[in-house]
Amino acid sequence: MTRIEYIWVDGYTPEPNLRSKIKVVKEQIYKLDGIPEWNFDGSSTLQAEGDNSDCILKPVRVYCSLIDTSKIYVLCEVMNPDGKTPHETNQRAKLGEEDEDMWFGFEQEFFIREGKNKPILGHSEGSIEGQGKYYCGVGSNVVGRDIVEEHMDFCLTMGIDITGVNAEVALGQWEYQVFSKGKLKAGDDLWMSRYFMEKLSEKYGYYIEYHPKPLVYGEWNGSGLHTNFSTDKMRNKGGVKYFTALFNSLESRRRQHIEVYGSDNELRLTGRHETQSIDKFSWGVSDRGASIRVPVSTAKEWKGHIEDRRPASNANPYEIVKVISETINMADELAETVHNMYTNVSMKNFDEIAKKYNGILTSEQLLNEYKED
Repeated sequence: MTRIEYIWVDGYTPEPNLRSKIKVVKEQIYKLDGIPEWNFDGSSTLQAEGDNSDCILKPVRVYCSLIDTSKIYVLCEVMNPDGKTPHETNQRAKLGEEDEDMWFGFEQEFFIREGKNKPILGHSEGSIEGQGKYYCGVGSNVVGRDIVEEHMDFCLTMGIDITGVNAEVALGQWEYQVFSKGKLKAGDDLWMSRYFMEKLSEKYGYYIEYHPKPLVYGEWNGSGLHTNFSTDKMRNKGGVKYFTALFNSLESRRRQHIEVYGSDNELRLTGRHETQSIDKFSWGVSDRGASIRVPVSTAKEWKGHIEDRRPASNANPYEIVKVISETINMADELAETVHNMYTNVSMKNFDEIAKKYNGILTSEQLLNEYKED
């Protein structure tokens, strides 16, 4: 006998919700090809009208413990009644084929509330000191560790690569990190990690707050979904020319990125509290106030990953990886143009670029690398 929990993303906007229902079958099933499709009432999830309400759940990835295969969790795509064509709300299907060359690391931030429409955990018990004291806090400087660490352990059991957790700068705010190879798997793992957190919140009586700026008073950071990413080319070839082309592509597509980086993000991306303004673009080495942070480890040899700090904590990971993938493809085309643009210019043209490198590379080194490349 197998207890199969079907999970899918509904049609609500601006951010969709997770839905689930359970089917019990007599057979022992734990592999994807043995799991049957199922249907649901799409009129209750904003995915169909009442007079034609059947939508199909197509299993796409299984999550289960190797210790207990009698209970499995199945992430599904929503299909039209024909079972063949993706529903218009199916953002996963828009990603196309898997590309394991693309690696993603999501930093999911969130607040824990005492319950729905209730105060943030720890904030109803008197005055709260300014942020900073609670970052990576222990003892009396942290609340909610019970659910966070249970969530981490459960995700690891389910095969989700949680690489770390930490208390964030505000009391009741946390972050966990998820690493995945492949754009489809990255989106799947992040959605499922959220699902398991929601399930645990039922047990604890908490409400998980993904709004990017729940604390509008005082000097508090918001919550983001910082997205670290790299490709084989970034990790193994790299070079100043290529990364400059990538930054140019990211800047030219600022609007396309912001459109899918979560609602109410303008409340968070203000140019303060470790953010760049939502209507601006910048990048810099080790700069947490930039749109794109380049880790020092990447900047030393210009090989490795970069971090997009703009996505909000409530953003849809499928839409994030889609727009980033498209921008990377543009960067490949722009790399040669950027090279031709800078090879023959004078030294002073590199001064502005060099400032963003925080001393990692000088103007002279930049120019020499372009010429040698």
